[in-house]
Amino acid sequence: MVETNLNNNLIINVANIIWSFDPTNKEILVLLVKNSLGQNVDKWGLPTTILRKDESAEEASLRLIREKIGINLPEFSTEQLATFSNVNRTLKNREIALTYMTYLPQKIDLTAGYGAKDAEWFHVQYSADQYLLKYQNLIFKTLSDKISESDFYNNIDEFNNDKHLIADHELILRLAFNRITNRLNYLPTILLILGDQFTLKQAREVYATFWKEPVTNIDNSNFRKTHSHLFIEVGSEHGKSGRPAKLYKLRGLLDQK
Repeated sequence: MVETNLNNNLIINVANIIWSFDPTNKEILVLLVKNSLGQNVDKWGLPTTILRKDESAEEASLRLIREKIGINLPEFSTEQLATFSNVNRTLKNREIALTYMTYLPQKIDLTAGYGAKDAEWFHVQYSADQYLLKYQNLIFKTLSDKISESDFYNNIDEFNNDKHLIADHELILRLAFNRITNRLNYLPTILLILGDQFTLKQAREVYATFWKEPVTNIDNSNFRKTHSHLFIEVGSEHGKSGRPAKLYKLRGLLDQK
């Protein structure tokens, strides 16, 4: 395959924020890879690939998943996030990033593929002004809310070390978290990480992370009143002691995303 490398050393990259959920720890997951090629060797970041001449950006985002972690996804499993084209976003060649988000309904075992030394699920936690991504002794953060996009790009060299994700991936992740958070009350596609069916408690566990508060702060009755229009009741849980919890799915077109 011939890859796209346009005039003036312009390269078009495709990056994918891959979300999932750990049902044991009740935590949201984001997939990060440790790079094995190029100027970012041994650094962690989002799965990224170069757009090829014979594929669309959506096709590249799915190929990226096949190559990095070895699974095939239908096209509707991914959605576009944004385009990042600041001239300072990379240190050498001019690179534009087309970014996508993918929701995996189960935490799958990862095998690092082409261009990656390692691939791991990082658990999402939070502080006052940013989200934390943790795996064993590794901790990365989304860009602080206190730093503007222009200030970040004007001082991007300060972020070029092993304590930070590569290039502007901390900024990309900040936008991804903000996009999902801002849509929770009308388009909560993030709940696709729970699978086709979920309980309100599981939904509240997902919402709690993005709202940066303990799940115990989100009253179940109030949550049902304010968000039931987004869900359709489909049955009840079986095989557990006590009163079975009701099961829901996303209403309308949401369950087809």
